[in-house]
Amino acid sequence: MTNTKVDGKSDALVFFGATGDLAYKQIFPALFGLVRDEGLTTPIIGVAKSGWTLDQLKQRAKESVEAHGGNTKSEVFVQLLSQLRYVDGDYNDPATFQELRKQLGKAKKPLHYLAIPPVLFGTVTAQLANSGCADNARLVVEKPFGHDRASAAALSRCIDQYFAEGNVFRIDHYLGKEPVQNILYTRFANPMFEPLFNRNYVRSIQITMAENFGVQDRGRFYDQTGAIRDVIQNHMLQVLATLTMDPPTGQKHEAMRDAKASLLKAVRALAPKDVVRGQYDGYHKVPGVAPASTVETYAAARFEIDNWRWAGVPIFIRAGKVLPVTTAEAIVEFKRPPRETFGELVAPSSAHMRFRIQPDVTVAMGARVKVPGDRMVGEDVELVLTRQPAADVPPYQRLLGDAMEGNSELFTREDIVDAEWRIVNDILDDVTPLYSYKPDTWGPDEAVELVGSDGPWINPAAPAGGKS
Repeated sequence: MTNTKVDGKSDALVFFGATGDLAYKQIFPALFGLVRDEGLTTPIIGVAKSGWTLDQLKQRAKESVEAHGGNTKSEVFVQLLSQLRYVDGDYNDPATFQELRKQLGKAKKPLHYLAIPPVLFGTVTAQLANSGCADNARLVVEKPFGHDRASAAALSRCIDQYFAEGNVFRIDHYLGKEPVQNILYTRFANPMFEPLFNRNYVRSIQITMAENFGVQDRGRFYDQTGAIRDVIQNHMLQVLATLTMDPPTGQKHEAMRDAKASLLKAVRALAPKDVVRGQYDGYHKVPGVAPASTVETYAAARFEIDNWRWAGVPIFIRAGKVLPVTTAEAIVEFKRPPRETFGELVAPSSAHMRFRIQPDVTVAMGARVKVPGDRMVGEDVELVLTRQPAADVPPYQRLLGDAMEGNSELFTREDIVDAEWRIVNDILDDVTPLYSYKPDTWGPDEAVELVGSDGPWINPAAPAGGKS
Protein backbone atom coordinates (compact mmCIF):
# COMPACT_ATOMS: atom_id res chain seq x y z
CA MET A 1 0.00 0.00 0.00
CA THR A 2 1.45 3.34 -1.11
CA ASN A 3 -1.37 5.36 0.40
CA THR A 4 0.30 6.99 3.42
CA LYS A 5 -1.32 9.69 5.58
CA VAL A 6 -2.19 12.71 3.42
CA ASP A 7 -1.43 16.18 4.76
CA GLY A 8 -3.00 19.42 3.59
CA LYS A 9 -6.12 20.08 1.56
CA SER A 10 -7.28 17.78 -1.24
CA ASP A 11 -6.87 19.32 -4.68
CA ALA A 12 -9.60 17.41 -6.53
CA LEU A 13 -12.93 15.83 -5.61
CA VAL A 14 -14.09 12.68 -7.39
CA PHE A 15 -17.53 11.24 -6.69
CA PHE A 16 -18.59 7.82 -7.89
CA GLY A 17 -22.29 7.26 -8.46
CA ALA A 18 -22.60 10.73 -9.97
CA THR A 19 -25.90 10.00 -11.71
CA GLY A 20 -27.53 8.37 -8.68
CA ASP A 21 -30.15 9.40 -6.16
CA LEU A 22 -27.68 10.36 -3.41
CA ALA A 23 -25.84 12.70 -5.78
CA TYR A 24 -29.11 14.40 -6.67
CA LYS A 25 -30.39 14.73 -3.09
CA GLN A 26 -27.17 15.54 -1.24
CA ILE A 27 -23.95 15.84 -3.21
CA PHE A 28 -24.79 18.49 -5.80
CA PRO A 29 -26.37 20.83 -3.20
CA ALA A 30 -23.33 20.27 -0.96
CA LEU A 31 -20.93 21.08 -3.81
CA PHE A 32 -22.89 24.24 -4.61
CA GLY A 33 -22.60 25.26 -0.96
CA LEU A 34 -18.87 24.56 -0.87
CA VAL A 35 -18.27 26.74 -3.92
CA ARG A 36 -20.47 29.50 -2.50
CA ASP A 37 -19.37 29.46 1.15
CA GLU A 38 -15.85 28.07 1.15
CA GLY A 39 -14.53 29.08 -2.25
CA LEU A 40 -14.00 25.54 -3.54
CA THR A 41 -12.13 25.81 -6.85
CA THR A 42 -10.74 22.30 -7.34
CA PRO A 43 -11.75 20.01 -10.21
CA ILE A 44 -14.95 18.06 -9.44
CA ILE A 45 -15.17 14.80 -11.36
CA GLY A 46 -18.28 12.66 -11.49
CA VAL A 47 -17.94 8.98 -12.37
CA ALA A 48 -20.79 6.62 -13.31
CA LYS A 49 -21.89 4.00 -15.82
CA SER A 50 -25.00 5.58 -17.31
CA GLY A 51 -24.11 6.40 -20.90
CA TRP A 52 -24.29 10.10 -20.02
CA THR A 53 -22.35 13.05 -21.33
CA LEU A 54 -20.90 15.94 -19.36
CA ASP A 55 -23.78 18.14 -20.54
CA GLN A 56 -26.28 15.67 -19.14
CA LEU A 57 -24.48 15.66 -15.78
CA LYS A 58 -24.52 19.45 -15.75
CA GLN A 59 -28.26 19.40 -16.41
CA ARG A 60 -28.70 16.96 -13.53
CA ALA A 61 -26.70 19.30 -11.30
CA LYS A 62 -28.93 22.21 -12.35
CA GLU A 63 -32.10 20.27 -11.53
CA SER A 64 -30.68 19.20 -8.17
CA VAL A 65 -29.51 22.64 -7.08
CA GLU A 66 -32.82 24.23 -8.13
CA ALA A 67 -34.79 21.56 -6.26
CA HIS A 68 -32.83 22.37 -3.10
CA GLY A 69 -33.24 26.14 -3.25
CA GLY A 70 -30.00 27.14 -4.98
CA ASN A 71 -29.77 29.91 -7.57
CA THR A 72 -28.64 28.35 -10.84
CA LYS A 73 -28.39 31.77 -12.50
CA SER A 74 -25.76 32.92 -10.05
CA GLU A 75 -22.02 33.22 -10.60
CA VAL A 76 -21.60 30.50 -7.99
CA PHE A 77 -23.43 27.95 -10.13
CA VAL A 78 -21.57 29.02 -13.26
CA GLN A 79 -18.35 28.49 -11.31
CA LEU A 80 -19.51 25.03 -10.18
CA LEU A 81 -20.26 23.99 -13.77
CA SER A 82 -16.83 25.17 -14.89
CA GLN A 83 -15.23 22.82 -12.36
CA LEU A 84 -17.43 19.85 -13.23
CA ARG A 85 -16.06 16.97 -15.30
CA TYR A 86 -17.44 13.52 -16.09
CA VAL A 87 -16.11 10.02 -16.70
CA ASP A 88 -18.59 7.45 -17.97
CA GLY A 89 -17.55 3.82 -17.78
CA ASP A 90 -17.74 0.43 -16.14
CA TYR A 91 -16.11 0.16 -12.72
CA ASN A 92 -14.65 -3.20 -13.77
CA ASP A 93 -12.91 -1.67 -16.78
CA PRO A 94 -9.36 -0.34 -16.20
CA ALA A 95 -9.95 2.13 -19.04
CA THR A 96 -12.48 3.98 -16.86
CA PHE A 97 -9.81 4.67 -14.27
CA GLN A 98 -7.20 5.54 -16.86
CA GLU A 99 -9.59 8.22 -18.08
CA LEU A 100 -10.11 9.34 -14.48
CA ARG A 101 -6.36 9.68 -14.03
CA LYS A 102 -6.31 11.83 -17.18
CA GLN A 103 -9.17 14.03 -15.93
CA LEU A 104 -7.38 14.56 -12.60
CA GLY A 105 -4.67 16.38 -14.54
CA LYS A 106 -2.17 18.01 -12.18
CA ALA A 107 -4.06 17.05 -9.03
CA LYS A 108 -1.77 15.24 -6.58
CA LYS A 109 -4.06 14.80 -3.55
CA PRO A 110 -7.52 13.77 -4.77
CA LEU A 111 -10.49 12.92 -2.56
CA HIS A 112 -12.52 9.94 -3.83
CA TYR A 113 -16.12 9.73 -2.60
CA LEU A 114 -17.81 6.35 -3.05
CA ALA A 115 -21.51 7.19 -3.23
CA ILE A 116 -22.14 3.64 -4.47
CA PRO A 117 -23.32 0.34 -2.93
CA PRO A 118 -20.74 -1.26 -0.60
CA VAL A 119 -20.57 -4.34 -2.82
CA LEU A 120 -18.64 -2.17 -5.31
CA PHE A 121 -16.12 -0.78 -2.81
CA GLY A 122 -13.62 -3.58 -3.38
CA THR A 123 -13.71 -3.23 -7.15
CA VAL A 124 -13.37 0.56 -7.14
CA THR A 125 -10.62 0.77 -4.50
CA ALA A 126 -8.58 -1.87 -6.35
CA GLN A 127 -8.99 -0.01 -9.64
CA LEU A 128 -8.03 3.29 -7.98
CA ALA A 129 -4.86 1.66 -6.66
CA ASN A 130 -3.95 -0.05 -9.94
CA SER A 131 -4.39 3.17 -11.92
CA GLY A 132 -2.34 5.29 -9.52
CA CYS A 133 -5.41 7.33 -8.50
CA ALA A 134 -5.12 6.10 -4.90
CA ASP A 135 -1.62 7.49 -4.42
CA ASN A 136 -1.65 10.27 -1.83
CA ALA A 137 -5.46 10.20 -1.90
CA ARG A 138 -8.31 10.25 0.62
CA LEU A 139 -11.39 8.03 0.48
CA VAL A 140 -14.92 8.85 1.64
CA VAL A 141 -17.35 5.93 1.98
CA GLU A 142 -21.09 5.97 2.62
CA LYS A 143 -22.98 3.89 5.13
CA PRO A 144 -24.09 1.15 5.47
CA PHE A 145 -20.67 -0.12 6.52
CA GLY A 146 -21.60 -3.75 6.08
CA HIS A 147 -24.75 -5.76 6.86
CA ASP A 148 -23.48 -7.22 10.14
CA ARG A 149 -20.25 -7.34 12.13
CA ALA A 150 -18.55 -9.94 9.91
CA SER A 151 -19.34 -8.16 6.63
CA ALA A 152 -18.25 -4.82 8.10
CA ALA A 153 -14.91 -6.35 9.07
CA ALA A 154 -14.52 -7.81 5.58
CA LEU A 155 -15.31 -4.41 4.06
CA SER A 156 -12.67 -2.76 6.24
CA ARG A 157 -10.06 -5.34 5.25
CA CYS A 158 -10.88 -4.67 1.61
CA ILE A 159 -10.40 -0.90 1.99
CA ASP A 160 -7.31 -1.32 4.18
CA GLN A 161 -5.50 -3.02 1.31
CA TYR A 162 -5.30 0.25 -0.58
CA PHE A 163 -6.00 3.13 1.82
CA ALA A 164 -4.45 3.93 5.19
CA GLU A 165 -7.02 4.27 7.97
CA GLY A 166 -6.03 7.91 8.44
CA ASN A 167 -7.16 8.62 4.87
CA VAL A 168 -10.55 6.88 5.17
CA PHE A 169 -13.60 8.99 6.04
CA ARG A 170 -16.77 7.02 6.86
CA ILE A 171 -19.82 9.26 6.57
CA ASP A 172 -22.58 9.13 9.14
CA HIS A 173 -24.40 12.33 8.25
CA TYR A 174 -25.88 12.57 11.75
CA LEU A 175 -22.42 13.59 12.99
CA GLY A 176 -22.57 16.60 10.69
CA LYS A 177 -25.83 17.84 12.20
CA GLU A 178 -25.56 21.01 14.25
CA PRO A 179 -27.93 19.74 16.98
CA VAL A 180 -25.79 16.65 17.61
CA GLN A 181 -22.70 18.82 18.02
CA ASN A 182 -24.79 21.09 20.25
CA ILE A 183 -25.37 18.22 22.71
CA LEU A 184 -21.63 17.79 23.11
CA TYR A 185 -21.00 21.52 23.49
CA THR A 186 -23.81 22.02 26.00
CA ARG A 187 -22.55 19.16 28.15
CA PHE A 188 -18.93 20.15 28.36
CA ALA A 189 -19.11 23.95 28.12
CA ASN A 190 -21.42 24.40 31.13
CA PRO A 191 -20.11 23.54 34.60
CA MET A 192 -23.65 23.10 36.02
CA PHE A 193 -24.55 20.26 33.65
CA GLU A 194 -21.61 17.90 33.26
CA PRO A 195 -21.33 16.97 36.99
CA LEU A 196 -24.91 15.61 36.79
CA PHE A 197 -24.32 13.29 33.84
CA ASN A 198 -23.59 10.06 35.72
CA ARG A 199 -25.24 7.21 37.62
CA ASN A 200 -25.48 9.23 40.85
CA TYR A 201 -27.99 11.68 39.39
CA VAL A 202 -29.44 10.17 36.20
CA ARG A 203 -32.42 7.83 36.46
CA SER A 204 -32.60 6.87 32.76
CA ILE A 205 -32.00 8.16 29.24
CA GLN A 206 -34.44 7.98 26.34
CA ILE A 207 -33.61 8.63 22.69
CA THR A 208 -36.41 8.74 20.12
CA MET A 209 -36.23 9.07 16.35
CA ALA A 210 -39.78 9.25 15.01
CA GLU A 211 -41.03 9.67 11.45
CA ASN A 212 -44.70 10.20 10.61
CA PHE A 213 -44.28 8.70 7.12
CA GLY A 214 -43.60 5.20 5.83
CA VAL A 215 -40.80 3.80 3.71
CA GLN A 216 -42.26 5.56 0.63
CA ASP A 217 -40.30 4.64 -2.53
CA ARG A 218 -37.50 2.90 -0.60
CA GLY A 219 -39.33 -0.40 -0.24
CA ARG A 220 -36.71 -2.60 -1.88
CA PHE A 221 -33.82 -1.02 0.05
CA TYR A 222 -35.65 -0.89 3.35
CA ASP A 223 -36.78 -4.50 3.11
CA GLN A 224 -33.12 -5.54 3.11
CA THR A 225 -32.25 -3.22 5.97
CA GLY A 226 -34.86 -2.49 8.63
CA ALA A 227 -34.89 0.05 11.44
CA ILE A 228 -32.05 -1.46 13.47
CA ARG A 229 -29.56 -1.43 10.61
CA ASP A 230 -30.87 1.78 9.07
CA VAL A 231 -30.70 4.13 12.06
CA ILE A 232 -30.11 2.45 15.43
CA GLN A 233 -26.77 0.76 14.67
CA ASN A 234 -25.33 4.06 13.45
CA HIS A 235 -27.22 7.33 14.02
CA MET A 236 -28.78 6.49 17.38
CA LEU A 237 -25.67 4.88 18.82
CA GLN A 238 -23.74 8.00 17.85
CA VAL A 239 -26.26 10.10 19.78
CA LEU A 240 -25.93 7.71 22.73
CA ALA A 241 -22.16 8.10 22.65
CA THR A 242 -22.43 11.90 22.43
CA LEU A 243 -24.69 11.97 25.49
CA THR A 244 -22.59 9.64 27.64
CA MET A 245 -18.93 9.82 26.58
CA ASP A 246 -16.23 11.22 28.84
CA PRO A 247 -14.67 14.58 27.93
CA PRO A 248 -12.08 14.19 25.15
CA THR A 249 -8.51 14.66 26.30
CA GLY A 250 -6.26 16.62 24.00
CA GLN A 251 -6.92 18.95 21.09
CA LYS A 252 -6.29 16.66 18.13
CA HIS A 253 -9.15 15.33 16.00
CA GLU A 254 -8.61 11.79 17.24
CA ALA A 255 -9.32 12.80 20.86
CA MET A 256 -13.05 13.07 20.19
CA ARG A 257 -13.17 9.77 18.33
CA ASP A 258 -11.08 8.08 21.03
CA ALA A 259 -13.61 9.14 23.66
CA LYS A 260 -16.54 7.86 21.60
CA ALA A 261 -14.77 4.59 20.83
CA SER A 262 -14.07 4.03 24.51
CA LEU A 263 -17.72 4.59 25.39
CA LEU A 264 -19.14 2.38 22.63
CA LYS A 265 -16.78 -0.44 23.56
CA ALA A 266 -18.30 -0.32 27.06
CA VAL A 267 -21.90 -0.68 25.84
CA ARG A 268 -23.22 -4.15 26.60
CA ALA A 269 -24.17 -6.24 23.56
CA LEU A 270 -27.94 -6.49 23.12
CA ALA A 271 -29.71 -9.75 23.90
CA PRO A 272 -33.15 -10.74 22.55
CA LYS A 273 -34.81 -9.75 25.85
CA ASP A 274 -33.54 -6.19 25.34
CA VAL A 275 -35.32 -5.60 22.02
CA VAL A 276 -38.86 -5.13 20.71
CA ARG A 277 -39.39 -5.10 16.94
CA GLY A 278 -42.52 -3.87 15.17
CA GLN A 279 -43.94 -3.53 11.68
CA TYR A 280 -46.69 -1.08 10.77
CA ASP A 281 -49.93 -2.32 9.25
CA GLY A 282 -49.79 -1.85 5.49
CA TYR A 283 -46.02 -2.23 5.12
CA HIS A 284 -46.48 -5.33 2.90
CA LYS A 285 -48.35 -3.22 0.34
CA VAL A 286 -45.30 -1.01 -0.33
CA PRO A 287 -43.72 -1.69 -3.77
CA GLY A 288 -40.50 -3.67 -3.42
CA VAL A 289 -41.45 -5.23 -0.07
CA ALA A 290 -41.68 -9.03 0.09
CA PRO A 291 -45.27 -10.25 0.70
CA ALA A 292 -44.25 -12.12 3.87
CA SER A 293 -41.50 -9.72 5.00
CA THR A 294 -40.51 -9.85 8.67
CA VAL A 295 -38.34 -6.71 8.48
CA GLU A 296 -38.95 -4.25 11.31
CA THR A 297 -40.12 -0.70 10.65
CA TYR A 298 -39.91 0.02 14.40
CA ALA A 299 -37.41 -1.04 17.01
CA ALA A 300 -36.98 -0.26 20.68
CA ALA A 301 -34.03 -1.43 22.74
CA ARG A 302 -32.67 -1.21 26.26
CA PHE A 303 -28.93 -0.51 26.54
CA GLU A 304 -26.54 -0.57 29.48
CA ILE A 305 -23.04 0.83 29.71
CA ASP A 306 -20.53 -1.19 31.74
CA ASN A 307 -18.39 1.61 33.13
CA TRP A 308 -18.21 3.52 36.41
CA ARG A 309 -19.99 6.62 35.13
CA TRP A 310 -23.10 4.85 33.84
CA ALA A 311 -23.31 1.43 35.55
CA GLY A 312 -26.94 0.59 36.30
CA VAL A 313 -28.49 3.44 34.28
CA PRO A 314 -30.96 2.10 31.68
CA ILE A 315 -30.79 3.74 28.26
CA PHE A 316 -33.73 3.29 25.89
CA ILE A 317 -33.63 3.94 22.17
CA ARG A 318 -36.55 3.67 19.77
CA ALA A 319 -36.95 4.49 16.10
CA GLY A 320 -39.87 3.93 13.79
CA LYS A 321 -41.93 4.78 10.76
CA VAL A 322 -45.51 6.17 10.63
CA LEU A 323 -45.38 7.34 14.24
CA PRO A 324 -47.45 10.39 15.32
CA VAL A 325 -44.75 13.03 14.66
CA THR A 326 -41.48 13.50 12.79
CA THR A 327 -38.77 14.47 15.24
CA ALA A 328 -35.69 13.21 17.03
CA GLU A 329 -34.73 14.02 20.58
CA ALA A 330 -32.92 12.74 23.64
CA ILE A 331 -34.15 13.08 27.21
CA VAL A 332 -31.95 12.65 30.26
CA GLU A 333 -34.19 11.88 33.27
CA PHE A 334 -32.77 12.84 36.66
CA LYS A 335 -33.45 11.03 39.91
CA ARG A 336 -35.87 12.46 42.44
CA PRO A 337 -34.54 13.51 45.88
CA PRO A 338 -34.33 10.66 48.43
CA ARG A 339 -37.27 12.22 50.30
CA GLU A 340 -40.07 14.46 49.05
CA THR A 341 -39.83 17.41 51.46
CA PHE A 342 -43.42 18.57 50.88
CA GLY A 343 -45.03 15.14 51.04
CA GLU A 344 -46.25 15.14 47.46
CA LEU A 345 -46.69 12.12 45.27
CA VAL A 346 -44.39 13.17 42.44
CA ALA A 347 -43.90 11.20 39.27
CA PRO A 348 -40.27 10.08 38.89
CA SER A 349 -40.16 11.63 35.41
CA SER A 350 -40.48 15.19 36.68
CA ALA A 351 -36.91 16.42 36.19
CA HIS A 352 -35.14 16.14 32.89
CA MET A 353 -32.92 17.72 30.29
CA ARG A 354 -34.18 17.53 26.70
CA PHE A 355 -32.10 17.84 23.55
CA ARG A 356 -34.07 18.08 20.33
CA ILE A 357 -32.02 17.02 17.31
CA GLN A 358 -34.50 17.61 14.50
CA PRO A 359 -36.24 19.41 12.95
CA ASP A 360 -35.07 22.27 15.19
CA VAL A 361 -32.38 22.73 17.83
CA THR A 362 -33.83 22.83 21.34
CA VAL A 363 -32.30 22.48 24.78
CA ALA A 364 -34.81 22.44 27.65
CA MET A 365 -35.00 21.48 31.31
CA GLY A 366 -37.91 20.03 33.25
CA ALA A 367 -38.52 21.24 36.78
CA ARG A 368 -41.23 21.57 39.43
CA VAL A 369 -42.48 24.99 40.55
CA LYS A 370 -44.95 25.94 43.25
CA VAL A 371 -48.57 26.52 42.28
CA PRO A 372 -49.84 29.92 43.58
CA GLY A 373 -51.78 29.60 46.81
CA ASP A 374 -51.49 28.59 50.45
CA ARG A 375 -50.56 24.96 49.87
CA MET A 376 -46.99 23.80 49.21
CA VAL A 377 -47.80 21.90 46.03
CA GLY A 378 -46.20 22.14 42.65
CA GLU A 379 -46.52 21.37 38.96
CA ASP A 380 -44.13 20.23 36.27
CA VAL A 381 -42.91 22.85 33.82
CA GLU A 382 -40.29 22.89 31.11
CA LEU A 383 -37.82 25.73 30.83
CA VAL A 384 -36.64 26.17 27.25
CA LEU A 385 -33.02 27.27 27.40
CA THR A 386 -32.74 27.77 23.66
CA ARG A 387 -34.75 27.06 20.53
CA GLN A 388 -33.14 27.71 17.18
CA PRO A 389 -33.96 26.86 13.58
CA ALA A 390 -32.03 24.10 11.90
CA ALA A 391 -28.54 25.09 10.81
CA ASP A 392 -28.10 26.60 7.36
CA VAL A 393 -25.07 24.43 6.59
CA PRO A 394 -26.34 21.01 5.49
CA PRO A 395 -24.52 18.01 7.00
CA TYR A 396 -23.09 16.83 3.67
CA GLN A 397 -21.60 20.24 2.92
CA ARG A 398 -19.90 20.32 6.32
CA LEU A 399 -18.68 16.72 6.04
CA LEU A 400 -17.32 16.96 2.50
CA GLY A 401 -15.59 20.21 3.39
CA ASP A 402 -13.99 18.58 6.44
CA ALA A 403 -12.89 15.56 4.40
CA MET A 404 -11.24 17.84 1.85
CA GLU A 405 -9.32 19.45 4.73
CA GLY A 406 -8.43 16.08 6.27
CA ASN A 407 -10.47 16.82 9.42
CA SER A 408 -11.74 13.41 10.57
CA GLU A 409 -13.48 14.44 13.81
CA LEU A 410 -17.04 14.15 12.43
CA PHE A 411 -16.46 10.79 10.75
CA THR A 412 -16.65 7.31 12.20
CA ARG A 413 -13.57 5.12 12.51
CA GLU A 414 -12.98 1.43 11.88
CA ASP A 415 -12.99 0.48 15.58
CA ILE A 416 -16.09 2.60 16.21
CA VAL A 417 -17.98 0.88 13.40
CA ASP A 418 -16.95 -2.51 14.79
CA ALA A 419 -18.12 -1.51 18.28
CA GLU A 420 -21.51 -0.44 16.91
CA TRP A 421 -21.99 -3.72 15.07
CA ARG A 422 -20.90 -5.71 18.13
CA ILE A 423 -23.68 -4.09 20.15
CA VAL A 424 -26.49 -5.10 17.75
CA ASN A 425 -25.05 -8.16 16.03
CA ASP A 426 -26.81 -10.79 18.15
CA ILE A 427 -30.32 -9.40 17.67
CA LEU A 428 -30.36 -8.78 13.90
CA ASP A 429 -33.03 -10.20 11.59
CA ASP A 430 -35.58 -12.62 13.06
CA VAL A 431 -33.92 -13.38 16.39
CA THR A 432 -36.77 -11.57 18.20
CA PRO A 433 -40.55 -11.63 17.57
CA LEU A 434 -42.14 -9.12 15.22
CA TYR A 435 -45.24 -7.28 16.47
CA SER A 436 -47.66 -5.28 14.37
CA TYR A 437 -48.70 -1.73 15.18
CA LYS A 438 -51.18 0.72 13.72
CA PRO A 439 -50.00 3.85 11.88
CA ASP A 440 -50.00 7.07 13.92
CA THR A 441 -49.36 5.22 17.17
CA TRP A 442 -46.16 4.95 19.20
CA GLY A 443 -45.39 1.40 18.11
CA PRO A 444 -46.41 -1.98 19.54
CA ASP A 445 -47.64 -2.29 23.12
CA GLU A 446 -44.73 -4.59 23.91
CA ALA A 447 -42.43 -1.55 23.83
CA VAL A 448 -44.21 -0.23 26.94
CA GLU A 449 -43.34 -3.47 28.74
CA LEU A 450 -39.70 -3.04 27.70
CA VAL A 451 -39.26 0.12 29.79
CA GLY A 452 -41.31 -1.27 32.67
CA SER A 453 -40.72 0.53 35.97
CA ASP A 454 -37.96 2.61 34.35
CA GLY A 455 -40.60 4.28 32.18
CA PRO A 456 -42.86 5.56 31.01
CA TRP A 457 -41.82 6.43 27.48
CA ILE A 458 -41.80 10.20 27.03
CA ASN A 459 -43.45 10.82 23.68
CA PRO A 460 -42.13 13.87 21.81
CA ALA A 461 -44.73 16.50 20.97
CA ALA A 462 -45.06 18.07 17.56
CA PRO A 463 -41.95 20.17 16.76
CA ALA A 464 -43.42 23.47 17.98
CA GLY A 465 -44.33 22.05 21.38
CA GLY A 466 -42.56 20.54 24.34
CA LYS A 467 -42.95 17.36 26.30
CA SER A 468 -46.21 15.45 25.88
